[in-house]
Formats: sequence, C-alpha cells, structure tokens
Amino acid sequence: MAKITIRFEPDPALDHIDVLIRAREQDAEVTALMERLSGQTPDTITVFDGAGNFRTLPQESILSAFAEGKLVTIVTENGSWYTRRTLQNLEETLDKSRFLRVSRHEIVNLDKVLRYDFTLAGTLRLELAGGLETWASRRCIPAIRKRLLGKGGAR
Repeated sequence: MAKITIRFEPDPALDHIDVLIRAREQDAEVTALMERLSGQTPDTITVFDGAGNFRTLPQESILSAFAEGKLVTIVTENGSWYTRRTLQNLEETLDKSRFLRVSRHEIVNLDKVLRYDFTLAGTLRLELAGGLETWASRRCIPAIRKRLLGKGGAR
C-alpha cells in the first residue's frame, strides 16, 4: 500500500465537503479509496458467532469467506464468524479491489495473501495471514493470476 498523507484545509466559501485525491495515476488503490470515501462500499460486515451473538467486523480484518451448507463462514485472524448471506451476496458487498473469488465456494482478501505458488501442474496455493492456506480452483486461476501479478508481481 502506498503512503497516504492526510491534511485538512478549511475553506469558508464551501458549504459541503470537497475531497481531492492526488496521485501519480488512478490505479486500483486510488479507485478503492474513492469508493470508500463516497460510501459505495460498506466498511463492515455483520456476523454472528456459534452462540448467536452478533457483531460487526471491519472488511480489512477478513482473511477469507467460504460457503458451508446454508451458512458462510468468515475467517479472521481472531477466529471464525458466520453469516446467513449467500457467498454471492457477500461477494457483491465486499470491496472488489480487495476481495476475489478463488473457487466456487471461497473468497479471499488479497491484502492478506502472504505467498502464492503456481505449480507446474497448474494449481495455485495461497498462504494467508494467520497461517491459513487455501487452494484455488483451476477455473478461477486466470483471474487470480491477473489480479495477483498486477499487485506487484510474483511473491
């Protein structure tokens, strides 16, 4: 992630908030920031634990989400949570610049990918923060390869 500096300049002539983002180019990170500032993407997801206690999780804390029967399990470094949303509905809600479907049943947070290995057999292993490991389906590999290699090259 690029270094971000924030400053406030009062302007008595304005009757609204005007935000200017200055960067070398409008890349995926700038676009995601613009979407977050405009409120197009919710910053939190409501989840519940095994006892039915509800809470909200910041999207950036999510490592992965996977379908398991009628529930979707959301994994963070601090434990697992559940939602009754479908994986497709959750995918539509999550920040598209940060999250990517890696199989029919799983979405991962690309910001939490520590290492990935494209094998000679054509499979892809992803190692996420917190020691979590997952495998991508062959069907999703072209999109994953494009996103991962676009985020700074192979690791």
